[in-house]
Amino acid sequence: MFKGFMNKFRGKPIAYDEARRLANDKDVKVRLKLAKREDLVPEILYFLAEDTSPEVRRAIAKNISTPRQADLLLSRDDDDGVRFNLAEKIGQLIPGLNEAELDKVHELTHHVLDLLAKDQATRVRRILSETLKDIANAPPEVIRRLARDVELVVCAPVLEHSPVLSDEDLLEIITSTPVLGALSIISKRKNISEDISDAIYFSEDIDAIGVMLGNKSAQIREDTLDRIVESARDIEPWHKPLVGRPKLSRKAVLRLAEFVADSLLDTLALRADLGDNAAEAVREEFERRMEAAEGTRTREEGGPPEERAKKLFKQGQLDDKVIREACHSGDGVFVKTAMALRSGISLSTITKIFELSSVKGVVALCWKAELSMQTAVLVQKRIAKIPPREVQGSSDGEYPFTKDEMEWQLEFFQDSA
Repeated sequence: MFKGFMNKFRGKPIAYDEARRLANDKDVKVRLKLAKREDLVPEILYFLAEDTSPEVRRAIAKNISTPRQADLLLSRDDDDGVRFNLAEKIGQLIPGLNEAELDKVHELTHHVLDLLAKDQATRVRRILSETLKDIANAPPEVIRRLARDVELVVCAPVLEHSPVLSDEDLLEIITSTPVLGALSIISKRKNISEDISDAIYFSEDIDAIGVMLGNKSAQIREDTLDRIVESARDIEPWHKPLVGRPKLSRKAVLRLAEFVADSLLDTLALRADLGDNAAEAVREEFERRMEAAEGTRTREEGGPPEERAKKLFKQGQLDDKVIREACHSGDGVFVKTAMALRSGISLSTITKIFELSSVKGVVALCWKAELSMQTAVLVQKRIAKIPPREVQGSSDGEYPFTKDEMEWQLEFFQDSA
């Protein structure tokens, strides 16, 4: 009987007196059915907003025809479900309102949203944040409150997407004490500015910086990126996004080449924006690693460095390539022993030359040991630890000093020894 009675007015206009009678019906199912209608006069909807049944009030909260005065009442309802439905509805209504309509309902609607943004139930604030995150004309004060919420599930949607948040808003949040994970969410925003990138970098939040580096649309100043690269050696999660950054300075590329994994070094070498010199330097670094790995294997198989050098010398295998591999792997003892064997100069004299980091002395020693200029450059850089700007000669050139100059250097050190 009830089903037949309800079918009688389903979808058809309902008279005010009939609606009022149904709104007072003792059967909650009757009132619930009525609460879902969108053709009721505001007075009836407001009346149902105070219904004893939370189910009825939830339906009224969800009803798009419910007047804003009733919404204000519902925003203070004791039932979480009522406030949840209201937050979802209000958030969905705002994008469809034109400026005139917004002005008309501005005060009440914004007051409702403000109350919901302060709601004690996390799920109410979360649904409000989700529904308002993409809305350009959402109330700024409500968005700012949601962005500073203590629950990440609430603040995350607007922090990542809301166009209402300005750089000033974001900088204030970053420099305060935001909820854990908030900086990583901000780092995901499209086209974050250089000022925001700097603030994220200075926050020293490793996870957030990693997310920012992986955000291709993030604008990062070159000097900031260079500083990040300088700090990145021991922070492996940064390596891949750094190698994939749209723009990298030559300095950053060469620095990355020193410590990223071999697979990433391959990716770095294939970057289309590398100049010839930088590309060549990356390839050289890759070759150095391969030679160093081979040198490490050889050392492990051959025993102590002095014994390996002497053994190879006796076998006639202590050649330029072997010494170059030892330079790449930083095996100073092997290199010094090898140079003593090949040059006939005492190990004590050689040790003194290296201790003094004498550029001319090291070059002269390499010449006496009949090493190539390429290897002589490596000996200067990796064994003598001579600063790059002071290294003499080039890998593809000749020895930079005359024979007389180099002999004088060696005689000087031998005499002083």
